[in-house]
Amino acid sequence: MKMAAGRRKIAVIGAGNVGATCAFVLAQKNLGDVVLLDIHEGFARGKALDMSQNANVLNYDGAITGTSSYEDIAGADVVVVTSGFPRQPGMTREDLIGKNADIVTQVGTGIKEHAPESVVIVVTNPLDLMTYHMQKVTGFPAERVIGQAGVLDSARMAHFIALEIGCAEEDVSPMVLGGHGDTMVPLPRYTTVGGIPITQLMDQDTIAAISARTAGGGGEIVKLLERGSAFYAPGSAAAIMAESVLNDRKRLLPASCLLTGQYGLDDVYIGVPCIIGARGVERMFELELTEEELSSLQGSGEFYKSQLSDLLGY
Repeated sequence: MKMAAGRRKIAVIGAGNVGATCAFVLAQKNLGDVVLLDIHEGFARGKALDMSQNANVLNYDGAITGTSSYEDIAGADVVVVTSGFPRQPGMTREDLIGKNADIVTQVGTGIKEHAPESVVIVVTNPLDLMTYHMQKVTGFPAERVIGQAGVLDSARMAHFIALEIGCAEEDVSPMVLGGHGDTMVPLPRYTTVGGIPITQLMDQDTIAAISARTAGGGGEIVKLLERGSAFYAPGSAAAIMAESVLNDRKRLLPASCLLTGQYGLDDVYIGVPCIIGARGVERMFELELTEEELSSLQGSGEFYKSQLSDLLGY
């Protein structure tokens, strides 16, 4: 399928489950033409063809193509990066960081050369470290390189809250800050249902249990699946961020951004609430936190700073 001239273009790097889910959601939203890129060209082309044959069923009209060539992402408005190795049995965290850093270096170089004006949304894990690395590799302004974590983590928290209260999912407005992992910082005081803080709707033990389940949300799914990891919610969350850029929606979303002194942290990517529009991160918000909340967030940030230094040499 040929792409129409003048249409917006979204590139998704990595045609695995997360990337394919992201591309599928983007197509359904009729946001533009979607290019699915993978080192295995047939894999990308096959998934793109399968999605394309679904256009009549779900009524989307953008072209979906698969490729292994970075030349085909030329002119992309947004690039979503999902490439990377999942952690395998016997593989240390350091091994995973090293392998995925090499992949991000290759991907970032391709983006820099062929889509130099794009906004980049990183999904590759370890998320906050790889987003920092991507910004360094591309040399893009920090506002144009964003990590997808908070939207996913908040969505998980929202689901657990809706289950507990018995309310509609759309009435839950969650807020999760910090790194995408064990050091994330759920904020019950800033999490509401129909405008009411959940601290008024459930007891502290229940909130603590929900916060803990949110932090371990990805691991819970990995354990249940036994092979593989989550992809529906991560892929969809990345698509929602891309939509906010493409349509300049200026959504207030938690995302991994480069901090420059906010919350007492500097030169580290970490999850904070921000407005995402056509230019990427257009504004970050520094919430008033309790001493305990701030300590948790700073601990999360300092953990990733040490990892950047020890494992990536920054």
